[in-house]
Amino acid sequence: MIISAFMSALAQMSDPRFRSVLLRGVGLAIAILFAISTVFIWGVGLFVGDAVSLPWIGDVQWLDNVLSWAMVPLMMILSVFLMVPVASAITSLYLDDVAQAVEDRHYSALGPASEVSFADGLRDTFSFLGVLIFANLVALIFYVIVAPLAPFIFWALNGFLLGREYFTLAAMRRVGREEAAKLRKRHRMTIWAAGVLMAMPLSIPLVNLLIPVLGAATFTHIFHRLNMPGR
Repeated sequence: MIISAFMSALAQMSDPRFRSVLLRGVGLAIAILFAISTVFIWGVGLFVGDAVSLPWIGDVQWLDNVLSWAMVPLMMILSVFLMVPVASAITSLYLDDVAQAVEDRHYSALGPASEVSFADGLRDTFSFLGVLIFANLVALIFYVIVAPLAPFIFWALNGFLLGREYFTLAAMRRVGREEAAKLRKRHRMTIWAAGVLMAMPLSIPLVNLLIPVLGAATFTHIFHRLNMPGR
């Protein structure tokens, strides 16, 4: 079922609504990361000041510039880990467009879905963003401690988070938040497995930017198949 849902989502990637969500999500993610990097680099320079007095050396006039420039490659490295969480969270704002495109093509007999209010969508987006960034930053420690297991930790962690979030967002359009939570608990291993399938390409540059849209479409299929009578 998971592979079938994934292939159905992949076959629809040329849908204009998918491309629109992808471009909006990636564009906003790049803008946010650029703003964060700029503020962080500026803050380092401001905190250090124009001159620093060091023992045995005296006043150093150029330390703030050195530290500010040193932050540039550091933020570039961190952006590799943060780009996908940020893009994923932002894309969740537009999940309804992806889910509706899937339902129009594959589940056209269904009536209109309940709209998630902008306030609820914004709250869920920032909550998801915070959890994703925090979890991945904490996971960096474990990547260093147990380097050989780093890929598996990355897949398991992000698979769990992506599966939980995207299934909930897809399900609550049709059955509400409470019933979505019950369905998620009932099928948690299936949802986690599907999330891991989404998380595995996250380490592939450029391909990983497709995952938020592809994941939203895949979990829309998974929700409808898990919610069929008799399951």
